[in-house]
Amino acid sequence: MELVRDALDLFLHLDRHLGEIIRSYGPWTYLILGLVVFLETGVVATPFLPGDSLLFAAGTFAALGSLDVTVVCVILSAAAILGDTLNYWIGRKVGPRVFKENVRYLKREHLVRTHAFYEKHGGKTIVLARFIPIVRTFAPFVAGIGAMSYRSFLAYNVFGGLLWVTLFVLGGYFFGNLPVVKENFSLVILAIIVLSVMPLVYEYVRQRRRRAQRPGSAGGLEHSNTESSAELPGPTTRGRP
Repeated sequence: MELVRDALDLFLHLDRHLGEIIRSYGPWTYLILGLVVFLETGVVATPFLPGDSLLFAAGTFAALGSLDVTVVCVILSAAAILGDTLNYWIGRKVGPRVFKENVRYLKREHLVRTHAFYEKHGGKTIVLARFIPIVRTFAPFVAGIGAMSYRSFLAYNVFGGLLWVTLFVLGGYFFGNLPVVKENFSLVILAIIVLSVMPLVYEYVRQRRRRAQRPGSAGGLEHSNTESSAELPGPTTRGRP
């Protein structure tokens, strides 16, 4: 419970914590931010790390002169692209086995839902997922499992990474220090988080309703188990040039 409280405090008071990091570590802050973004996008066991909100907060401090906005954009874009690249190759090497086995620290349903999202949107998932927490972490992993060609993946990865980082960092840079935003920074961060997870909530509710409408689902539990087994990824050519 204390871990949840600490995580919530980190998200809602990201401005205060980031300010403390800048004062304590100075130029090393860039590498710390880059590491967080790299882990959030590159390791499927850490989808809980701050993403959108961290970029916005970094842009806010850049506007104050505490960070250089160009350096922030370059380092965090590189971290996002490298993170997705690592995740892709991990999925390529070990992914199929993960879907067949229960692996600690990995929620199999996240993988299944991300794979369904990938099957629906194809290579565009790598760009769209940048703006959806959890899916952002699992999308490159699933792309690797599905044997998406690396050339196609790299194009989507670079474009999506640059777009994601630039939009949120510049959003914080230009709007983060407006009086109304500064006075309600925690609420703004909370709003960013809520808006980011809305697509996941919508998809979850839609799937629940669909299962409830199917006969013999016993409230959707039996179908949910069947669905988790049926939607495992196999070889696919989605995203190939």
